[in-house]
Amino acid sequence: MPNNSQPTFAELGVAQEIVDALAEQSIVETFAIQQLTLPIALTGQDLIGQARTGMGKTFGFGIPLIDRVFDDADVAELDGTPRALVVVPTRELAIQVGNDLTMAAKYTPLTIVTFFGGRPYEEQTEALAKGVDVIVGTPGRLLDLYKRFDLRLDQVAVLVLDEADEMLDLGFLPDVEKLMEALTHEHQTMLFSATMPPAIIQLARGFMQQPTQIRAEDQGADQVHATTKQVVFQAHKLDKLAVVARVLQAKQRGRTIIFVKTKRSCGYLANDLAELGFRVGMVHGDMDQSAREKSLRGFHQGEFSILIATDVAARGIDIDDVTHVINFEVPLDPMTYVHRIGRTGRAGNSGTAVTLVGLDEVRLWQSINDELQLGIDELPEWFSTSPELHEALQIPQHVQSQVGKPVPVFSGGMPRKSGGKSGVSGKHRSSSRAREGAGQKRGSRRS
Repeated sequence: MPNNSQPTFAELGVAQEIVDALAEQSIVETFAIQQLTLPIALTGQDLIGQARTGMGKTFGFGIPLIDRVFDDADVAELDGTPRALVVVPTRELAIQVGNDLTMAAKYTPLTIVTFFGGRPYEEQTEALAKGVDVIVGTPGRLLDLYKRFDLRLDQVAVLVLDEADEMLDLGFLPDVEKLMEALTHEHQTMLFSATMPPAIIQLARGFMQQPTQIRAEDQGADQVHATTKQVVFQAHKLDKLAVVARVLQAKQRGRTIIFVKTKRSCGYLANDLAELGFRVGMVHGDMDQSAREKSLRGFHQGEFSILIATDVAARGIDIDDVTHVINFEVPLDPMTYVHRIGRTGRAGNSGTAVTLVGLDEVRLWQSINDELQLGIDELPEWFSTSPELHEALQIPQHVQSQVGKPVPVFSGGMPRKSGGKSGVSGKHRSSSRAREGAGQKRGSRRS
């Protein structure tokens, strides 16, 4: 039964067709960001919305977008040209947002299509030719389709920039500006993100009409979920693999995402863990789209419980029951840290975020700690056999790194080399064993 702590979508005036579709998924009451944004967004006003990852931002803009395109007199009748455009930074996020909007629009006549790179142009141009009402896409592919005269943007009445802090970063800004120049029709603009630095807000106000800024938490609230336990410590570079192998055997560990900085590290770590007997998958930018989708689908469906990812996946993995996030390498900036660990502790669930800080990463961690005011100033030095590590993460005392026979990586690893079942050269496998041995020796001395 509802606890009446938050108003329902119906009480906020959302169209019954949308309310019914949400109710089928047991989505009835609003999250805080939705409660605050819907009354404003449904009127067509510009707004800037901020809430922590996993707290309902997609429906915060998606529900009013669908409602207005479906049933707002200020939006022209549907004629097959796009009435709404949602721009997102990554393919994974595009897929997640597209799926959520499609679900919510189930009982409306809206056609919602997702566009991103890595897919043939032909299937996307065919979809546009048939008629599309709402488009979700990444900047590069959207701009390509527009330049090819396949995509019309002159009738867009609602524009959304999701993860706006990244969308307005210098890497994306030129493409985003060109897309906005193509929106010649009067339109509502909504920006949403978990983080909204002042410089981004100032930039955004330059192309918005008196936007209302909404933050779902108090100004002084932490940028990470209160339900997420953060465990941060120094780990020797040669012992990190053994540390991770122990963490993966923690009590009540469920779905786990391990973040690394590069696709090379992603492949090597996936293969190393697979050789220790862990069933893992991975996702990084150099994988073709079908392989990335296969990995994410396998992770979501429970075919494996450990996903190794570069930051391409930090935004866009929408799974509420990820119990652990492991930063195998410290992220390069505070906002990336927020988005990484935001994959756990979502929607009221508890989670654990583990960060392994190498000796060469201490200053990088200090800058993250200072900017986010985490209060984690003193970093203990733990090894894979340190009792403190086992106690902090509820790891049984006598576990070993090897948990079974080597298994293949779910969707393939780095390019295969001769001499190894999982695609790692003999030289690299030897270095893995060396790291394991080094970790045990050093750990036993310090324990």
